[in-house]
Amino acid sequence: MTVKKCMSLFKLHSKFKPAGDQPQAIEKLVKGLKKGNRYQTLLGVTGSGKTFSMANIISQFNRPVLVMAPNKALAAQLYREYKNFFPENSVNYFVSYYDYYQPEAYLPTSDTYIDKEAMINQEIDRLRHQATSALMSRKDVIIVSSVSCIYNLGVPANYFESSLNLTVGQNIVRGDLMRQLVKIQFTRTSGALERGKFRARGDVLEIMPASEKIAYRIEIKDQKISEISVINVLTRTVKEKLKEAVIFPVKHFISSEPQIKEALKEIRQELKERLAYFKKKELYLEAQRLERRTKYDLEMLKTLGFCHGIENYSRHLAGKLAGEAPDTLLSYFPWKDGKPNFLTIMDESHIGLPQVRGMYAGDQSRKQVLSQYGWRLPSALDNRPLRFDEFEKRVGRVIFTSATPGDFEMTHSSQIAEQVIRPTGLIDPAIEVRPVNPTPRPSPYRGGNRRGGPALPPIPLSPYRGENDGEKTASPLKPLSPIRGETERGVYNGQVHDLMKEIDEIVINDERAIVNVLTKKMAEELSEFLLRKNYKASYLHSDVKTLQRTEILTDFRRGKFNVLIGVNLLREGLDLPEVTLVAIMDADREGFLRSEESLMQTMGRAARNIKGKVILYADKITGSMQRAMDEVARRRKKQIAYNTLHDITPVTTDKVIEDFLDIKQD
Repeated sequence: MTVKKCMSLFKLHSKFKPAGDQPQAIEKLVKGLKKGNRYQTLLGVTGSGKTFSMANIISQFNRPVLVMAPNKALAAQLYREYKNFFPENSVNYFVSYYDYYQPEAYLPTSDTYIDKEAMINQEIDRLRHQATSALMSRKDVIIVSSVSCIYNLGVPANYFESSLNLTVGQNIVRGDLMRQLVKIQFTRTSGALERGKFRARGDVLEIMPASEKIAYRIEIKDQKISEISVINVLTRTVKEKLKEAVIFPVKHFISSEPQIKEALKEIRQELKERLAYFKKKELYLEAQRLERRTKYDLEMLKTLGFCHGIENYSRHLAGKLAGEAPDTLLSYFPWKDGKPNFLTIMDESHIGLPQVRGMYAGDQSRKQVLSQYGWRLPSALDNRPLRFDEFEKRVGRVIFTSATPGDFEMTHSSQIAEQVIRPTGLIDPAIEVRPVNPTPRPSPYRGGNRRGGPALPPIPLSPYRGENDGEKTASPLKPLSPIRGETERGVYNGQVHDLMKEIDEIVINDERAIVNVLTKKMAEELSEFLLRKNYKASYLHSDVKTLQRTEILTDFRRGKFNVLIGVNLLREGLDLPEVTLVAIMDADREGFLRSEESLMQTMGRAARNIKGKVILYADKITGSMQRAMDEVARRRKKQIAYNTLHDITPVTTDKVIEDFLDIKQD
């Protein structure tokens, strides 16, 4: 009897082989998947190659894959990495417009209506369509997505059934083909060919899909397709000839004429009921607002089959009941026997899972205000992200990856694979605790030393370069900012002064430093101060536009500046091997930003460089600090023992510097 070897859908390309803790972790998790384990966790320290381990698991488990990241920058980084690992397979990037732009909202206190961004970034939209069309046409698919993949995304069946399957020799009339293209939201043009448009010249049609940077040329002779070619959009030269081509709709929200007709009836009825409610309550402004907007949308749907904000009518268009779960990107993945038939990898799950839990409530709060004030019908509330219980039913088998797994991962996982030993031999960075102030004293704001914790010895005062050499002590001047120690004379009697001495060493050696502070204001003020002192510094926080954040991180790696100051965006997953110093200011301010988990994640940014070190500025050692330092000590002991046993010399992580994504602000 001949045994057929199962061919892998995914072909992994890498010059490296699993090393350190990677082999045992990969083997353990693959066995768990084959057993049917629903939840598993990879507890991998920063820089241990969790993505490479996942790539090896993907190559052995023949299922489509969804990789979920907690933010856009990390998603873009993972997308690049998986593209490099699987160049022969379909690796795609999927984010929501909400990841980049302000969603529709209303602020009653200021009577401010914020419209949804009308301008859609073309590259983001193309990548979204590329992801969904790949899921509909291939099996070897990896989708790297932000958590926004749990938002409503139209009906997959409508999207698939509306697609046009064109083959050489197929009977078709030119006019019929053009009408079919218009039905799926393509626009005819006589000018430049762009995404979602087609051009007709005689019996030749040139179509540019929403998901591609190329176009299809369809030649018709005697009412038959005689030739299908892939052409360069600019030069119009033929790149490849095909036997068949699939053209997917330009919009994810696509419905048939009967569905639209039925939806229009339901929307009109809901509008009638809502207007009656407003008039009964004597809310005439809200009634007028709702009537004007909804009737305009109804006319657009009737005429074009589409309207701005069509997703808000998705319940009616999809024929769903009130409160029923929407179709999301997860619905586009394959199912088998009524169960999801794909693998989900939740990167940095300790952040991703709480995001999934919180998105529904946040979205509903925003939509309820819109409905209450007549901007949307109540059915718009069903255009929403999944609830956590709905999410669980749709993700199938899951592998959580994190250096600091949360309670859910630890309690629900069938097994936890630990990956502490790095292939590079790098050990966790050494940690130093230095005082914030030279003379720690109780503070009502910080709670002083009432909660215990030993006071640390003071740092001797000395003036920074350019100050009076004879000034050995700082004058008791009024602080100008939340950064403790700053005075009117620019003398820093604590953490900032000490940090500057460390940055001097960073600059000399052309290295990089990350400084973590507590607030956006602190980040901006510290950055401004360092710039005044002729340091090359920048800040990064949530108010910085999303597309600019990735540019800042790339410039940081390339050495356009040496110091990057942030609050909470410089924690999870970012691969910055040039960083040799992580300084955490006010590390003893116990709370979310200074929890054990936050400290561990932030300190991990220095774990990819052999010279990496961490400085915690604190006047006392909190419980979170102590637990974090104890865990680092445990890992260092294990790592050092492994290196000694195998005669391994640690080396800095080598990673090519490249742009995260070729996405520009429209």
